[in-house]
Amino acid sequence: MVKRRIATLIAFLVTGSLATGVPGPRAEAAGPGTGGASPSAGAPAGSSALPGIDLDTVTIPELQTRMADGALTSSALTRAYLNRIKTVDPKINAVLRTDPTALRQAAASDARHRRGDILGPLDGIPVLLKDNIDTRDMPTTAGSLALAGSPPDTDADLVTRLREAGAVILGKTNLSEWANFRATKPTSGWSAVGGQAHNPYVLDRNPCGSSAGSAAALAASLAQVAIGTETDGSIVCPAGMTGVVGHKPSLGLVSGSGVVPISAEQDTAGPMARNVTDAALTLSVLSGGATGSRPDAARALAEAAERHPGSLRGKRIGLWRLPSLGAEVDAVMSRTAAQLRKAGAQVVEVTPPYQKRLAELEFPALLSEFHRDIDAYLATRKGPRNLAELIEFNRAHPAERTCFAGQELFEQALVAPPTTDPGYRAMRAELKDLSQRSIDETLAAHRLDAIAAPTNPPAWTTDCARGDNDVIPSSTPAAVAGYPSLSVPAGSVGELPVGVLLTAGNHQDAKLLALGAAVEHRLNAWRAPRYLPTLGDGGSR
Repeated sequence: MVKRRIATLIAFLVTGSLATGVPGPRAEAAGPGTGGASPSAGAPAGSSALPGIDLDTVTIPELQTRMADGALTSSALTRAYLNRIKTVDPKINAVLRTDPTALRQAAASDARHRRGDILGPLDGIPVLLKDNIDTRDMPTTAGSLALAGSPPDTDADLVTRLREAGAVILGKTNLSEWANFRATKPTSGWSAVGGQAHNPYVLDRNPCGSSAGSAAALAASLAQVAIGTETDGSIVCPAGMTGVVGHKPSLGLVSGSGVVPISAEQDTAGPMARNVTDAALTLSVLSGGATGSRPDAARALAEAAERHPGSLRGKRIGLWRLPSLGAEVDAVMSRTAAQLRKAGAQVVEVTPPYQKRLAELEFPALLSEFHRDIDAYLATRKGPRNLAELIEFNRAHPAERTCFAGQELFEQALVAPPTTDPGYRAMRAELKDLSQRSIDETLAAHRLDAIAAPTNPPAWTTDCARGDNDVIPSSTPAAVAGYPSLSVPAGSVGELPVGVLLTAGNHQDAKLLALGAAVEHRLNAWRAPRYLPTLGDGGSR
């Protein structure tokens, strides 16, 4: 079944079901050849221009076409991104470290391109990894000083897939320490190793979620794609809040081996990109579907995009409004619904059931699972060997408490019932049942292709004393069920991006990506960040 799903995904890529994944003209993006962000107030100057290429908007198929024609090399592309990291990242603090071998990796890809022997659509494409994904040649810290010593012994499985596909591992991104599973009031985007990551749109605003650095780096065009991880919301919320695309795959589609865990029942890595096509191509590699694929796959996708424009006509989408996120976000959703209807989709309002019960059960279950899974992971690393030792490490190291002092979740997990406990097992079984039914019943009752909801509120101000302001329920049903979700840019509240979160049934990743590409093309909502210092309104949102 897994091979069949992967084959289906590749078929969608090559035959053009993602035709609309290449976004339409973006008037607010930088002009061709700038190689950087829009030249607007507060924006860092572009650097290392690539003639005729706008790093904000270029897609992987376009890059592969240029590399196949000899008009571009991976070395030049990699150098351009490394230079942008040097010049732009000091404003946003999204990249922890770059890989010293990146240019050697790019040179090897250039040699394959000259031989006509490329390894797939990511060959020569620079990729950033969230720093909770094991790399044998770079530190993997989860943002904690406890893991800041020797690198892991082996790569995570997904890193092996990326290397086998010829991707250039560009470096590691900052994140919320321990993927936001340490304190009851954490500050997203902060880690003791990396400090605070900032939202490129307004620098005193938060990038949201634990994949904060990956999202901020993409919004600032510091890599072509990035890999994030999610337990509940940590790919899709940062994507929405920084105006990029984030896909949380179906549970099990991407191997979790070598990823610092919270819960094997919900954790997954997934692709983040500036367009849906790039996210889909990256997922095809992460899931094992693109290594060894025919060399002209990316070119075929680009050509199919011109021949077979996608359509929303006849699609049925359920709109879950979530008015708790505020009137301004609801207005973005109303405009989104109007645009989808204008494109021929049928949009009906829905409210998935069982959400209150899911909220009651999820956190206690995660505590038990975290204790089990983090102990197993720490046993593979130098440093604290289990959760109890990790708690003691934090108590002994004041640098771990410079933004927020708490480690209440660690302490609660330490005394939580084990995963062998009948009460825990009943809780997880009920969670799985209700979360899957919340989606399946809603899809079936209204004959829907997907459920759409706001991904995020406007970014709140970053404040270590207050912590996050992030009660965002839209990600929970898919996260707990293990179903796929996809955030694409929907619009903005003033300067601050808002995403629309699309959720579909189990292992419907390919169909969801195809639908998301059509939605992305129709909304055409992306605009380049302006790196404003503040909005000057003093508000928490």
